[in-house]
Amino acid sequence: MPKSKVRKKSVYTPPSGTMPAGTPAARAVQPSPRWYAPLMVTLMVLGLLWIVVFYVAGDRIGFLSSIGPWNFAIGFGLMVAGLVMSMRWR
Repeated sequence: MPKSKVRKKSVYTPPSGTMPAGTPAARAVQPSPRWYAPLMVTLMVLGLLWIVVFYVAGDRIGFLSSIGPWNFAIGFGLMVAGLVMSMRWR
């Protein structure tokens, strides 16, 4: 049986006006700055250390005992900020 001819498809070009050149989807994704990853890791480690210090020596450190249960919010908030940054890291 003879082989059929393969048709070449033309390259698709979207109609003008459907996506302006300045939209975020049209721009190339840039890598994160050099300071981004160290800051992300620092926030996660700092949050962990905050909670550990509160558990170990919270009653001996004045301002930690005065804050009370808000220490958990501060520690977990720092860790969540680092985690959110890790999702945006390129």
